Amino acid sequence: MILHPYNTTAAMGHAAAQHAATSIRSIGERQETIPVVFATGASQLATLRALVTIPNLPWDRVIGFHMDEYIGLSDRQKASFRHYLREELTSRVPIREFYEVDGEASDPEAFCRHYADLLQKWRPQLCLLGIGENGHLAFNDPPVADFDDPEDVKITTLDPECRAQQVAEGWFGSVAEVPARAITLTIPTLLRIPELILSVPGERKQRIVERALREEISTRCPATILRDHPRAHLYVDGQSYPSRAAQES
Repeated sequence: MILHPYNTTAAMGHAAAQHAATSIRSIGERQETIPVVFATGASQLATLRALVTIPNLPWDRVIGFHMDEYIGLSDRQKASFRHYLREELTSRVPIREFYEVDGEASDPEAFCRHYADLLQKWRPQLCLLGIGENGHLAFNDPPVADFDDPEDVKITTLDPECRAQQVAEGWFGSVAEVPARAITLTIPTLLRIPELILSVPGERKQRIVERALREEISTRCPATILRDHPRAHLYVDGQSYPSRAAQES
C-alpha cells in the first residue's frame, strides 16, 4: 500500500477527496461511464464531505455502488448504509445512477446474485473504502474472510468485534441491536477494482493500521491483502498513524 499520512482528519479527508476527484476525472477521460464503489461509516465522513464539495466533477456519468448492508435493517434507521449514503452522497450530488444494497430484500441470496450481475456489467474502476477495527474489508470479518472467495457478493455473519465497533461509533445503542448478518462484496470483488482509496482516521484505528502494514498477509487481518494490490492508497491521520503523520500536511 502507498501510505499518505496527514496531521488531522480534515487534512486527510481533503487529500483523499482530491485524489478521488482526480481518479474520477481520469476514468471519465477513457470511458463514458464512471463506476465507483463507496464505503460508509465514521471513517468515510471527512472524505465524502470533502468530495461532494469539489466543483465540476462529472457526477452525471458516475454509476455508484456500495459495499455492504445489514440484513433486516430498515433504510429509515441512521445505521442503515443506504440511509447514510443518501444523506452523505446521493442527495448532495447529481449522480447518474446509484445501486443500493437492499438489506430488506425478500430473498437475500437472489439479491446477492443480482448485485453481482450489476458489478460484472459495470465493472467499477474506483473504490473508496476503510478498514474495520478487526481488519475487515467491507463485512469480510476474520472468521469468514476468504481471499479466494468464489462469490462476488454474499451473505455473511458479523463477528463480535465488528458489532462492538458499530456501537462504539454511535450507530447502535447496544451490541444486541446490531444485526447479526449482512450482505457484502467479497474480497476478490474488491481486489479486482483497479484503484482503492482508503480513509482510516482516528485513534481507534491505530492498532489495525499497524497490523495492516506490518503483519503477515492472512485472513487473521483481512486488510493485509491490500499490500498485494498495485494501487491501494492508505490515507491516515495523526491519531491512526502518529509516527508518520507529520511527514505531510
